[in-house]
Amino acid sequence: MDQDAKGISWLAGFLMLICFAIAGAAFAATLGNLAWQALVPEVDIIKGMKDPAHSTASKMVQALYAVMGFLLPAIATAWFLHRKPLKLLGFRGPIMPQQAALVVLIMLAGLAASSGLGFVGHELPYPASWREYFVKLENSYNDQVAAIMGLNSPGDFIFSLVVMGFLPALCEEALFRAGLQQFLTRSTGKPWVAIIVVSILFSLVHLSGFGFFSRLFLGIVLGLIFQYTGRLWLCVLAHFVNNAIAISVVYYMKTQGKPMEVIMQDNGGSYWGLLAIPVVVILLMRLRNKTPQPASTAGELPA
Repeated sequence: MDQDAKGISWLAGFLMLICFAIAGAAFAATLGNLAWQALVPEVDIIKGMKDPAHSTASKMVQALYAVMGFLLPAIATAWFLHRKPLKLLGFRGPIMPQQAALVVLIMLAGLAASSGLGFVGHELPYPASWREYFVKLENSYNDQVAAIMGLNSPGDFIFSLVVMGFLPALCEEALFRAGLQQFLTRSTGKPWVAIIVVSILFSLVHLSGFGFFSRLFLGIVLGLIFQYTGRLWLCVLAHFVNNAIAISVVYYMKTQGKPMEVIMQDNGGSYWGLLAIPVVVILLMRLRNKTPQPASTAGELPA
């Protein structure tokens, strides 16, 4: 029993957080437009965010979206539910070096497995209309990411690691794992149900048809890290490793003279990546064994 809970049901918190996230996204869109007009008044935001010339302004707007649409709704909901909102969200306790090392290894293996699942996602026999729609989604996403990244200098690379690597990791993990997953776990007492449901939402939010299964898998991995440890910073570390490797690979390929359009269209991956899934499972089991588990009711997290 959580003595610091304010008495509002966890299911109500789950639904409240969804509402706050929708409202936060709408508010962020308004503020984002105002910020864009202040930074690049002569360019329309829709077109401008696909133009590499405005990558700095695009990064700032994306950062605003992440904070307003993901992080602040999670903190606000936790404040309504709990007397120690940051502790509830997993900003608590020390992180053991062994845990951090295992999390990094989990994500390295997870990236290999994710590439395999991404390849499977591309090869599935979709209806022609679905495939056409998925291709449009991928092209739109790739164009926007290529424009926002920029990556024209070492300074641009470092800035991208912070704004497109660390900040999304922090904000998304606060919403999906520390917020939605935890509240649903506490309300149902069924961690696996919460992990699967929230991982599906996590993948859908990224708007990628071909990448649905790979992001679903990564969502499940991140969900298990939170369930086993209760430490949000470990999830943030894992998510950041994923983002940082992607940004670093793009930056390296660009320094080798490859055009950004070619880099973003390089899907890579093969069925061989699926062989990494058992490695991920083994490493997750080791992480669970290295973390003291609660002896009380199902769904509660380590203190």
